[in-house]
Amino acid sequence: MGRFEDIQTNELLEAAKLDLKQRGELAELAFMRKAANFGFAIAKPWGGSERYDVIVRFGKIFWRVQVKSVLGPLPSRNSFRVRTSSAHHRGYSDEDIDFLVDYIFAKDVWYVFPVEVIENRESICLRPDSEKCRFIQYREAWGLMKPNPAVAIGTVSIAGPPETAAAI
Repeated sequence: MGRFEDIQTNELLEAAKLDLKQRGELAELAFMRKAANFGFAIAKPWGGSERYDVIVRFGKIFWRVQVKSVLGPLPSRNSFRVRTSSAHHRGYSDEDIDFLVDYIFAKDVWYVFPVEVIENRESICLRPDSEKCRFIQYREAWGLMKPNPAVAIGTVSIAGPPETAAAI
Protein backbone atom coordinates (compact mmCIF):
# COMPACT_ATOMS: atom_id res chain seq x y z
CA MET A 1 0.00 0.00 0.00
CA GLY A 2 1.24 3.50 -0.81
CA ARG A 3 1.46 6.44 1.54
CA PHE A 4 -1.84 7.96 0.31
CA GLU A 5 -3.72 4.69 0.86
CA ASP A 6 -2.20 4.41 4.36
CA ILE A 7 -3.37 7.92 5.25
CA GLN A 8 -6.83 7.28 3.81
CA THR A 9 -7.14 4.00 5.76
CA ASN A 10 -6.03 5.66 9.00
CA GLU A 11 -8.52 8.52 8.50
CA LEU A 12 -11.31 6.01 7.87
CA LEU A 13 -10.43 4.09 11.05
CA GLU A 14 -10.46 7.32 13.05
CA ALA A 15 -13.80 8.40 11.51
CA ALA A 16 -15.28 5.01 12.50
CA LYS A 17 -14.58 5.83 16.17
CA LEU A 18 -16.73 8.98 16.03
CA ASP A 19 -20.42 9.09 16.88
CA LEU A 20 -22.91 10.09 14.15
CA LYS A 21 -23.00 13.77 15.12
CA GLN A 22 -19.21 14.05 15.18
CA ARG A 23 -18.94 12.22 11.84
CA GLY A 24 -21.54 14.58 10.35
CA GLU A 25 -19.53 17.56 11.56
CA LEU A 26 -16.38 16.05 10.06
CA ALA A 27 -18.17 15.57 6.72
CA GLU A 28 -19.34 19.21 6.80
CA LEU A 29 -15.78 20.36 7.45
CA ALA A 30 -14.47 18.17 4.61
CA PHE A 31 -17.18 19.60 2.32
CA MET A 32 -16.21 23.18 3.17
CA ARG A 33 -12.55 22.46 2.43
CA LYS A 34 -13.33 20.74 -0.86
CA ALA A 35 -15.78 23.44 -2.01
CA ALA A 36 -13.29 26.19 -1.10
CA ASN A 37 -10.68 24.41 -3.25
CA PHE A 38 -13.08 24.79 -6.20
CA GLY A 39 -13.40 28.53 -5.62
CA PHE A 40 -16.67 28.62 -3.68
CA ALA A 41 -17.13 31.01 -0.77
CA ILE A 42 -18.48 29.19 2.29
CA ALA A 43 -20.64 30.32 5.20
CA LYS A 44 -21.92 28.29 8.11
CA PRO A 45 -25.30 29.36 9.52
CA TRP A 46 -25.43 30.19 13.21
CA GLY A 47 -27.07 27.47 15.30
CA GLY A 48 -28.65 24.29 14.05
CA SER A 49 -32.21 25.34 13.29
CA GLU A 50 -31.95 25.57 9.50
CA ARG A 51 -32.56 22.58 7.24
CA TYR A 52 -29.25 23.27 5.46
CA ASP A 53 -25.74 22.92 6.86
CA VAL A 54 -23.73 25.30 4.69
CA ILE A 55 -24.26 28.26 2.39
CA VAL A 56 -22.13 28.20 -0.75
CA ARG A 57 -21.56 31.24 -2.96
CA PHE A 58 -20.15 31.36 -6.45
CA GLY A 59 -20.18 34.84 -7.96
CA LYS A 60 -23.56 36.35 -7.09
CA ILE A 61 -25.34 33.03 -6.64
CA PHE A 62 -25.95 31.51 -3.20
CA TRP A 63 -26.92 27.88 -2.57
CA ARG A 64 -28.26 26.17 0.56
CA VAL A 65 -26.44 22.85 0.95
CA GLN A 66 -27.28 19.89 3.17
CA VAL A 67 -24.28 17.62 3.77
CA LYS A 68 -24.77 13.90 4.41
CA SER A 69 -22.25 11.10 4.76
CA VAL A 70 -21.91 7.36 5.05
CA LEU A 71 -19.00 5.41 6.50
CA GLY A 72 -19.17 2.02 4.81
CA PRO A 73 -21.19 -0.13 2.41
CA LEU A 74 -24.27 -2.14 3.24
CA PRO A 75 -23.40 -5.60 4.60
CA SER A 76 -22.61 -8.06 1.80
CA ARG A 77 -23.21 -5.41 -0.89
CA ASN A 78 -21.13 -3.02 -2.93
CA SER A 79 -23.53 -0.14 -2.41
CA PHE A 80 -23.68 2.63 0.15
CA ARG A 81 -27.08 3.69 1.49
CA VAL A 82 -27.18 7.43 2.07
CA ARG A 83 -30.03 9.07 3.92
CA THR A 84 -31.67 11.85 1.89
CA SER A 85 -34.01 12.91 4.67
CA SER A 86 -33.58 14.48 8.09
CA ALA A 87 -33.06 12.53 11.30
CA HIS A 88 -36.85 12.75 11.75
CA HIS A 89 -37.35 11.09 8.32
CA ARG A 90 -38.67 14.32 6.83
CA GLY A 91 -37.63 14.67 3.20
CA TYR A 92 -36.03 17.78 1.77
CA SER A 93 -37.67 20.05 -0.80
CA ASP A 94 -36.67 23.18 -2.69
CA GLU A 95 -38.21 25.12 0.20
CA ASP A 96 -35.43 23.73 2.43
CA ILE A 97 -32.28 23.27 0.34
CA ASP A 98 -30.86 23.64 -3.15
CA PHE A 99 -28.34 20.78 -3.06
CA LEU A 100 -27.75 17.67 -1.02
CA VAL A 101 -24.12 16.59 -1.03
CA ASP A 102 -23.18 13.07 0.04
CA TYR A 103 -19.71 12.04 1.19
CA ILE A 104 -18.67 8.39 1.19
CA PHE A 105 -15.85 8.13 3.72
CA ALA A 106 -14.67 4.67 2.61
CA LYS A 107 -14.13 5.80 -1.00
CA ASP A 108 -13.34 9.49 -0.41
CA VAL A 109 -16.00 10.31 -3.01
CA TRP A 110 -18.59 13.09 -3.21
CA TYR A 111 -22.00 13.18 -4.89
CA VAL A 112 -23.62 16.55 -5.58
CA PHE A 113 -27.40 16.29 -6.02
CA PRO A 114 -29.76 19.09 -6.99
CA VAL A 115 -32.72 18.90 -4.61
CA GLU A 116 -35.06 17.78 -7.42
CA VAL A 117 -33.17 14.48 -7.64
CA ILE A 118 -33.61 13.54 -3.98
CA GLU A 119 -37.03 15.07 -3.20
CA ASN A 120 -39.54 12.58 -1.79
CA ARG A 121 -36.82 9.99 -1.05
CA GLU A 122 -35.75 8.78 2.34
CA SER A 123 -32.49 7.29 1.08
CA ILE A 124 -30.59 6.33 -2.04
CA CYS A 125 -28.06 3.61 -2.77
CA LEU A 126 -24.80 4.64 -4.41
CA ARG A 127 -22.24 2.39 -6.05
CA PRO A 128 -19.12 4.54 -6.57
CA ASP A 129 -17.15 1.71 -8.21
CA SER A 130 -19.79 1.06 -10.88
CA GLU A 131 -20.22 2.97 -14.12
CA LYS A 132 -23.77 1.54 -14.17
CA CYS A 133 -24.81 3.40 -11.01
CA ARG A 134 -27.87 5.44 -11.97
CA PHE A 135 -26.48 8.43 -10.08
CA ILE A 136 -23.04 8.39 -11.74
CA GLN A 137 -23.60 11.83 -13.33
CA TYR A 138 -23.70 13.36 -9.82
CA ARG A 139 -20.36 11.88 -8.73
CA GLU A 140 -17.97 14.78 -8.06
CA ALA A 141 -20.44 17.03 -9.95
CA TRP A 142 -19.23 20.25 -8.30
CA GLY A 143 -19.89 22.18 -11.51
CA LEU A 144 -23.63 21.91 -10.87
CA MET A 145 -23.16 24.66 -8.27
CA LYS A 146 -21.37 26.94 -10.71
CA PRO A 147 -23.95 29.04 -12.57
CA ASN A 148 -23.99 29.46 -16.32
CA PRO A 149 -22.51 32.97 -16.87
CA ALA A 150 -25.04 33.76 -19.62
CA VAL A 151 -27.91 33.12 -17.21
CA ALA A 152 -26.35 34.60 -14.07
CA ILE A 153 -25.27 37.98 -15.50
CA GLY A 154 -26.81 40.76 -13.43
CA THR A 155 -28.63 38.39 -11.08
CA VAL A 156 -28.41 38.25 -7.36
CA SER A 157 -30.15 35.08 -6.38
CA ILE A 158 -30.52 33.06 -3.27
CA ALA A 159 -31.49 29.56 -4.31
CA GLY A 160 -31.72 30.02 -8.05
CA PRO A 161 -32.66 26.94 -10.08
CA PRO A 162 -29.88 24.30 -10.26
CA GLU A 163 -30.67 23.61 -13.92
CA THR A 164 -28.85 26.89 -14.74
CA ALA A 165 -25.60 25.33 -13.53
CA ALA A 166 -22.78 24.37 -15.87
CA ALA A 167 -20.22 21.60 -15.48
CA ILE A 168 -16.69 22.36 -14.30
